[in-house]
Amino acid sequence: MRAIWSGSINFGLVNIPVKLFSGSESNTLDLDMLRKSDLCPVRYMKVCKYDGQEIPNAEIVKGYEYSDGRYVVLTDQDFESANVEKTHTIDILDFVEEQEIDSRFFEKPYYLEPVKTGMKPYALLREALRQSKKVGIASYVLRNRGNIGVIKTVGEAIVLNQMRYQEEVRGYEVLNLPSSDNVRKQEVDLALMLIDQYTSKFDPSKYKDTYVEDLKKVIEAKAQGMETKPAGKEPRPAKVVDMMTLLKESLKKQKPRAA
Repeated sequence: MRAIWSGSINFGLVNIPVKLFSGSESNTLDLDMLRKSDLCPVRYMKVCKYDGQEIPNAEIVKGYEYSDGRYVVLTDQDFESANVEKTHTIDILDFVEEQEIDSRFFEKPYYLEPVKTGMKPYALLREALRQSKKVGIASYVLRNRGNIGVIKTVGEAIVLNQMRYQEEVRGYEVLNLPSSDNVRKQEVDLALMLIDQYTSKFDPSKYKDTYVEDLKKVIEAKAQGMETKPAGKEPRPAKVVDMMTLLKESLKKQKPRAA
């Protein structure tokens, strides 16, 4: 893996030099955009709004429009000089119980690896997090943006899990949601039995993106000139009057495989 950032974790007065690595990757099919009439590949161009001419990446700069049509150009040095310390540090601000954090705030994981001089303080922070059973709330700057994240241990590694700010998480109050008064106790009891029947120990290796494989079969068939047919049946919403029957039938069925 290639490090995408280097700096240090500030843990009180303890300074831990680290490198940051992405902890996730995308697993999607690489699809090209084509013109429908002749399947000519489509490419995206960066063009000037005024003269329509294409602009090479080397000539593109970032700017902020401070008044109508007037810009201030910002360089990489400007982003760093806005706060040199913040662009090179991950500051642990608080320690909290992990279960207190709403899962909607979690966004993207990163691995933190110590450089040679940071081995001992890294191990110290890792052990302190383990024994306290807490996670750290940290602030840092990445890709010209201030972020907050959770510092926690995963095995022998310390992970920085990027979080959303509170204002970035939408509330659900605008949704039309049902009242719990509409559910009978017998239905809840059967639903609890169904949950017990499906309960197992979490194993992430069981879950695979089988849709990509299904899509590859469609691509292969079309490449060979074969006609494709829809796989599976479109699900239909259950009728409320059938809820008890559906729950009982669900308990009789074999647990589906993870996908």
